[in-house]
Amino acid sequence: MSYYLGIDIGTFESKGVLVDADGNVVSMASRPHEMLVPRSGWAEHRANEDWWGDFVFIAGKLLADSRIDPKAIRAIGCSAIGPCMLPVDDRGEPLMNGVLYGVDNRAAAEVETLTGLIGEDVLVRSCGNALTSQSVGPKIQWLKHNHPDVYAKTDKIHTSTTFLVRKLTGRTVIDHYTAASFSPLYLVEEQGWSSALSDDIVDLDRLPDIHWSTDIVGQVTADAASETGLAAGTPVITGTVDAAAEAISVGVMSDGEMMLMYGSTIFIIMPGNERIADPRLWYAPWLFEGQHASMAGLATSGTLTHWFRDQFARDLTRGNAFPVLAEEAMASPPGANGLVLLPYFSGERTPIHDPNAKGVLFGLDLTHTRGDAYRALLEGIAFGTNHVVETYRDLGKAPKSLHAVGGGTKNEVWLQATSDITGQSQVLRESSLGASFGDAFLAAIAVGDAKPEDIDAWNPRAGEVSPRVQYSELYSGQYEVFRGIYDQTSGLMAKAGGPL
Repeated sequence: MSYYLGIDIGTFESKGVLVDADGNVVSMASRPHEMLVPRSGWAEHRANEDWWGDFVFIAGKLLADSRIDPKAIRAIGCSAIGPCMLPVDDRGEPLMNGVLYGVDNRAAAEVETLTGLIGEDVLVRSCGNALTSQSVGPKIQWLKHNHPDVYAKTDKIHTSTTFLVRKLTGRTVIDHYTAASFSPLYLVEEQGWSSALSDDIVDLDRLPDIHWSTDIVGQVTADAASETGLAAGTPVITGTVDAAAEAISVGVMSDGEMMLMYGSTIFIIMPGNERIADPRLWYAPWLFEGQHASMAGLATSGTLTHWFRDQFARDLTRGNAFPVLAEEAMASPPGANGLVLLPYFSGERTPIHDPNAKGVLFGLDLTHTRGDAYRALLEGIAFGTNHVVETYRDLGKAPKSLHAVGGGTKNEVWLQATSDITGQSQVLRESSLGASFGDAFLAAIAVGDAKPEDIDAWNPRAGEVSPRVQYSELYSGQYEVFRGIYDQTSGLMAKAGGPL
């Protein structure tokens, strides 16, 4: 029997699976880690401990639990949070903590300056994306300007998946999908690095080599085999960002199919036959040559549920806090007895791209309960999701279908509120393992053991969540309040203090 290994590094947890040639999961493992927030508006991971350390632990556990011969693994696929920014030295060792994706908005000043110098219209036309907190280019410039000593020692700039593949193979690579987030350094027409829009960010030879996600870019080295227990010589693919692997895991591959990932952030991907160019959204070449993808994402989603638990459920044990909070939210009616929450606790990404946006809980009175507040939090994330879906509709690109995936799909209130508020059904698959399962499937494609359409056999449809029309008027009114709160207070939010 042949097997495929997929490991994904998430914001708070890493997961891995071993999958056989029929798509059956023969072993799975996970390991939690922390997201570091050293300053307001910052978000970091420790690359060796949280990325590679998790990979080594999970690979070892999968092999130990399954008892398979490591030589039976045909290929390895990796994914990780992204896009991140990690400078490494000439030995591939980190020079600082990894700077995370759009939840980290430390480079807000660089985003503003570069946008002014280049022009938003030029950026969208040339790079497919306006500069936002999701962009890696401004974060590299932040490093260069604020820590010139670290920049001077930097041999390469890695993102999280790049770091894993470097540890496994010695190769420094990145896939096109992730590279497109390095605006303004990646040009979409040339599909390659360029300093044409700005030569004051980084020497291009410090960036990874670009490949397609399913390219086999190397083999497990002897050193990596010794650390992980994997067989030396096992093929390793380029890999991709976790959200893209997640989309693959639930069969989102065709024009107009939209993935809705319920994770530490909400992330949305919609592949298409044509490029969508709009500054409110993100663009990248899709994982396969000749295809396009349009993306969106909220800054804080599942992260907010962790925050709420830690701050307002200290009377509950960590193990049963979420089940109890879920029961309390279920006891609160749709609409949370009039509470409306803005989930902008770390600024916001799409579609408003405002690093100064703040979280708001609006409508409180003395009758409200913790359950009301928790339901309002979940519904607030759903309102933010609807703002993104509405943006696609405004562009004449309404999704043909929504496919839900990720740990948050187990939260019934969150899942149902999203369908009720967006007015769209959500398709569920038998497996919600997500990115690690998608990594294994991409690895199987890379060695010719699977085709993209085989995902329906690997992960069949299991049902769907439909919107409840009786709540459409209620939620429509609350969505108007949701939009109005931000529109009327965004100036005050900026005055209250942006990222330090």
